[in-house]
Amino acid sequence: MAKAKKSIYFCQNCGHEESKWLGQCPMCKEWNTFVEEKVTTVKPGAIKERKETQIVTLTSISTDEDERMQTGIQELDRVLGGGIVPGSLVLVGGDPGIGKSTLLLQVCQKLAAMNKKILYISGEESLKQIKLRANRMGEFTESLYLLCETNLDMIRSVIEQQKPDMVVIDSIQTMYNEEVGSAPGSVSQVRESTNILMQLAKGLNISTFIVGHVTKEGTVAGPRVLEHMVDTVLYFEGDRHASYRILRGVKNRFGSTNEIGVFEMQKSGLVEVENPSEFMLSGKPENASGSVVACAMEGTRPMLMEIQALVCRTNFGMPRRTAAGLDYNRVNLLMAVLEKRVGLPLSNYDAYVNIAGGIKMNEPAADLGIVIAIASSYKNKPVSEDTIVFGEVGLSGEVRAVTMPEQRVAEAKKLGFKTCVVPEVSVKSIGKVEGIEVIGVKSVNQAMNLL
Repeated sequence: MAKAKKSIYFCQNCGHEESKWLGQCPMCKEWNTFVEEKVTTVKPGAIKERKETQIVTLTSISTDEDERMQTGIQELDRVLGGGIVPGSLVLVGGDPGIGKSTLLLQVCQKLAAMNKKILYISGEESLKQIKLRANRMGEFTESLYLLCETNLDMIRSVIEQQKPDMVVIDSIQTMYNEEVGSAPGSVSQVRESTNILMQLAKGLNISTFIVGHVTKEGTVAGPRVLEHMVDTVLYFEGDRHASYRILRGVKNRFGSTNEIGVFEMQKSGLVEVENPSEFMLSGKPENASGSVVACAMEGTRPMLMEIQALVCRTNFGMPRRTAAGLDYNRVNLLMAVLEKRVGLPLSNYDAYVNIAGGIKMNEPAADLGIVIAIASSYKNKPVSEDTIVFGEVGLSGEVRAVTMPEQRVAEAKKLGFKTCVVPEVSVKSIGKVEGIEVIGVKSVNQAMNLL
């Protein structure tokens, strides 16, 4: 029977199908997300024999933590929730050249040294290119196998024959299934390819890592259903021209999504940053106004960061506001609090607020640091270098409590800070800490008079 081709329109955001083009997706309500694809329909053949499925009781399933595979890279294990879960499907996304393939090749190197059978499948690089990148990282054992292939049927047969402990697919946009008539990288190809890899991972209990390209908005290219199908979604953040990289978990069925891993790109590959607070504060200016050190929590890890503010008189009728690494609307809100509750006339001043190092932080605990940095720049009075502040600021100018203040103070003490300005309600839970003075404030006015 001849194959019949027809056009179907897919939503790139949610994967919804329609027989005609629509301006707005009826499912996710996004605009201009439908793309046309040719779909080949074939008369279904004979029904294959189905294997008998087995049911088990919930109490008979083992969930021991020792079943996880430790990668030997502590920052990655932290983000994954303690290691790689057998049979899991992990999607790694990030900008081009940020280090996705480098990190996964280092994971392969560590696991191969533990006598794990690893299969690295590349659809973008040749074997010689992978070998040149591997030479910079050091020695590899015989347990790492390479395959340059994009045909998913051949990849499936190799995986079923070899049965490795872990598989790396680099990247999912280059894979294609012959049964799908569209081009590689299209919505239907990405979806069907991921579905086949998910069946292999779950059926053969093989841990699978998938590299995904990102769009200009920073999301993984392809349908949003791709992120729903996988178990874990990891994003590589940071400027490709900077030395540091941040690995952030967006979705994780086996652990927390609040943890981050910090890496530094060097000649030999990605190196873990064991103390990211010290790394982020390196190069802090001395006796400079508008510079304040604040503390934010990333999961269970406290991170000290330098908040910088520059306030100058505007040359136009409309003042300019810029926020890098912080929520722009939050900065405008805090500037309104300063103008109304403290009396700073900021309506005629431009304000530029930045987190040094390019890190992004949206935790409310950074509010007090933003307020103090803006006020310091406006008054041109520097804040003491051995002082750290954190706390949430309300619309009436009050300083509210934040989570886990004890860990924040302990991190500040470890890095040599002498004074810690915290919300008044958190002083009791912190208690007395030797080597650092903890001062509680109730309002923004009190914090500014103190600093």
